[in-house]
Amino acid sequence: MKKNLRTMPNAYNPKYVESAWYEWWEKEGFFKPEYKRDYDKPNPKGQFVMVIPPPNVTGSLHLGHALTNSIEDAITRWHRMKGKTVLWVPGCDHAGIATQVVVEKMLERQEGKTRHELGREAFTKKVWEWKDKKGSRIYDQLKRLGSSVDWDRACFTMDQKMCNAVTEAFVRLHKKGLIYRSKRLVNWSCSLKSAISDLEVEKVEVTGRTLFSVPGYTEQVEFGVIVSFAYQLDGGSGEIVVATTRVETMLGDTAVAVHPKDERYRHLIGKYISHPFLDRKIPIVADEMVDINFGTGAVKITPGHDQNDFEVGIRNKLDLITIFDDNGILTDNCGKFSGMKRFDARKAVMIALEELKLLRDVKDNPMFVPICSRSKDVVEPILKPQWYVKCEGMASKASQAVKNGDLKIIPDMHKKTWFQWMENIRDWCISRQLWWGHRIPAYFVTIAGQPVGDKDDDKFWVSGRTMEEAKRSAADKFKVTEDSISLTQDEDVLDTWFSSALFPFSVFGWPQKTKDLELFYPGTLLETGHDIIFFWVARMVFFAQELTETLPFREVYLHAMVRDAHGRKMSKSLGNVIDPIDVIDGITLEKLHSMLEDSNLHPREIEKAKKGQREEYPEGIPECGTDALRFTLCDYTQQGRDMNLDVQRVHAKRKFCNKLWNLTKFAMKYLDEYESFKPEPLSSLGNRDSVQSFLKDHRIVSDPSADALCALNEFFMNRSYVNGWEISNEDFRLVKLVSSKSKSSNYPHLARWESHINSHMNIIPSWTSAEKPSHLSFKDRWILSRISNVVRLCNEGFEKYDFSLATKSIQVFFQEELSDVYIECLKPLFQGKLISDAAKVSCQVLYTCLDVGFRLIAPFMPYVSEELYQRLPRRDTSDPPSLCVTPYPEESEYTWDDPELESGFDQVKKIYETIRKSRATYQLQKGLKIKVYVKASREIEDLISKWKDVLMTLAYCEDVIVNQPPPEGCLFLTVSDMCECHIPLQGIIDLAKETSRMDSEIKDLTARIESLNKKMGAPAYLTKVPLRVRQEEAEKMKQYQSELTLKETALQALPKLT
Repeated sequence: MKKNLRTMPNAYNPKYVESAWYEWWEKEGFFKPEYKRDYDKPNPKGQFVMVIPPPNVTGSLHLGHALTNSIEDAITRWHRMKGKTVLWVPGCDHAGIATQVVVEKMLERQEGKTRHELGREAFTKKVWEWKDKKGSRIYDQLKRLGSSVDWDRACFTMDQKMCNAVTEAFVRLHKKGLIYRSKRLVNWSCSLKSAISDLEVEKVEVTGRTLFSVPGYTEQVEFGVIVSFAYQLDGGSGEIVVATTRVETMLGDTAVAVHPKDERYRHLIGKYISHPFLDRKIPIVADEMVDINFGTGAVKITPGHDQNDFEVGIRNKLDLITIFDDNGILTDNCGKFSGMKRFDARKAVMIALEELKLLRDVKDNPMFVPICSRSKDVVEPILKPQWYVKCEGMASKASQAVKNGDLKIIPDMHKKTWFQWMENIRDWCISRQLWWGHRIPAYFVTIAGQPVGDKDDDKFWVSGRTMEEAKRSAADKFKVTEDSISLTQDEDVLDTWFSSALFPFSVFGWPQKTKDLELFYPGTLLETGHDIIFFWVARMVFFAQELTETLPFREVYLHAMVRDAHGRKMSKSLGNVIDPIDVIDGITLEKLHSMLEDSNLHPREIEKAKKGQREEYPEGIPECGTDALRFTLCDYTQQGRDMNLDVQRVHAKRKFCNKLWNLTKFAMKYLDEYESFKPEPLSSLGNRDSVQSFLKDHRIVSDPSADALCALNEFFMNRSYVNGWEISNEDFRLVKLVSSKSKSSNYPHLARWESHINSHMNIIPSWTSAEKPSHLSFKDRWILSRISNVVRLCNEGFEKYDFSLATKSIQVFFQEELSDVYIECLKPLFQGKLISDAAKVSCQVLYTCLDVGFRLIAPFMPYVSEELYQRLPRRDTSDPPSLCVTPYPEESEYTWDDPELESGFDQVKKIYETIRKSRATYQLQKGLKIKVYVKASREIEDLISKWKDVLMTLAYCEDVIVNQPPPEGCLFLTVSDMCECHIPLQGIIDLAKETSRMDSEIKDLTARIESLNKKMGAPAYLTKVPLRVRQEEAEKMKQYQSELTLKETALQALPKLT
């Protein structure tokens, strides 16, 4: 722990605050479920278990990861502070494609070699070396973010126990017939020479002709155009025109499809056309897939390179022709175009069609270009034999789990997506043509030196946990002896999502029946972004139900996707992808630029990204600190499917941290002056109902059950007495209920308490639970009522996953209620030495607000809350050592709610806010005290009488005079229909000067409104100006108009002050 906590620097400094705490938390074991607990015994408060969405080992976290970990850590810390047994398991994904690409580039750069020159075993060794050297960066970043995970249980998806789980899962599913081999279309990256998942395909929208830089091409490639060309009918009896955005694929056409009800072509169905470049007759087929009203109503069919065409080809039994090899080179069946690169062939085919006078049209066409997120290559659909997971049955069970309520998806709006995915599920391609990853434990069978069949056919493959087991399976399957069999293991590895789908139970050692698996599986919650609801969440549910016969968790919370301040997707080429550490520590614009230059972006994209950075961060990113970043991200969670993050908002939260710092500094100044200050029990502030609520909630009224005794044992773990730290009648009443029952070694804390109370049976408590302290002022009672309300809202926010409800409640309490009201009202009270009873009571109230407030904010801001909490004195020396394991405030503990009192204060607040607004309008100095005459109803008069000291302090008044005639020359202000204020300003302000100033301000505002009105009224405003800009300008107009009304009203009032 840090030393010298009693000395506070003058201002909040994130680096100072965030140093040393994490190391101490980890060293003390606060993040482990074993902390201060024998977890073999059930925890009456329950347990909370969650696994981290494992980030890729390849690089650094981005703000999306920061959002995930900010939310998950807040949830985890809240449950831990609620007294539950908590385990949050960290991990890292081996990221097959991404990692292999990184290491291949490094190998080429450092040694000038390819992986093929190195060989599989040596290359894999290189990857492990890279991982051991660079792979810790992700974990270091998670620690910087304050993630309270159990590092002793961290898992890497290529760890041996994880590999064992992957092999076991594959073999079990293959033997069940749920994994099979088939030749189908896959997303193929020619650069990677591998199939990739749908998630690794970025669909880039273009509105028309657009040039793309494609790996392997010196010139840019054109997309966003649609080419129409004619096929001649066989025999020269006419033509049929088709259109395509990939004209080179016509070399793989095996049909032209028309709708069976299309009268234009019905007579042609069953006839043939001639391919202009190949010796191939192409049939005209009927298929309802064709849209009669789109284009010419005739569609070219390339089953080997388009998913829709593939399905048409299967239905119509067409040939499935592949025209590209793994490198994107045209194959030998493409005539004179064979050997060309695919996009070179695109140009060549266009020229050839034009020469034959078959080219009919080329025009702009909006479309989506599929880009490999790893290689930036254009994805090509290609037929490949791959391994697939049969998903339909598992999807049905997963869908039913949500319908039954066994699995809860939050927010509800994502259920629709869940059901849509499940109802339209396709089998999952799990093969990847890589070397880094879990090699598929499947073997092709050869008997007596002869293959038993086609390698594309699943029937001739076996699987096994070892080759020996696979050989036994093959011998049994083909009814031959083992010594006649030889096996060849598949060269491919499994999709990374396969191992990720096992993560909730493989981290605990499955398939072994480990203690952790028994205690912590299934988990409680899965929290992640809604973009991977299918790619990860659904597949975890699939595999858990199939392999462990239970759901992997009970709830799924899906957070929004992080976009930039303008609503744009985070993209390196836009320059808006930000490392959370750069927000935490701050970074210059020059450093941001240099990071772009070290990236894999094309030089043109680098310049585009630099331009974006200059516009967005002209001064770089200021140092914000971890707490400010976490708090901002959790505060943003109310935005729905997307959240537009403005980094300047993060910096504003840093200022909030500074506010917390200054509040504590103020409090410590006076608590230190009050030498005999010692925090009193909450009961001294009139909060005794909390004990009664606890006893009632746990049915401790006559004959306590074993569960009730267990709850009482937990209750007294950190308490000396029922009411906290002061003996009372409650102790003597309760001890009679539990007498002799708490002697058991199962209840050591309860037994200690009982023994202590029995030894003091002759002591009479200072006051009974029925008494109410009368020493609290209205402002004391009000702030205690507010903190009770915040306790309720924070717990409600966590329970409902409405984190912004909690963050906003906390910030309003600290900034607007504790700081702007209560502290301001204490300053006059604390001017002298703290000797008055009122000052002593207010010290206790102020201490309580900080103590409770820091515990409320701790899940969101762990560093600054710990730093400040540790500086406060303790109510009891037996309090937990860290805020991490200090009880979270419960609604039943804080029963100061006083709605009537708060309603009265709200009326008073309207009065002082009206006065302060007029002071600002007429630019009265804060130090200038004024008299205020108030004409009010009897009800408001009574309120002012009660709150007069508060009203005078907050309105900067020397006196508030109620229902007496005001003097001449007063400013008249309407507060409500029951209250009006008169402020004597005659002789206080210079009327001529004020009139001139306001005239000038009104002219300036009028000019701004006219200028903005002209801009917003332009003919193309709605179509050309982005929605974000229009919203900002509408808000600006509203602000200008409000200010203008205020100024005009103030100007009209000036003559009346003479």
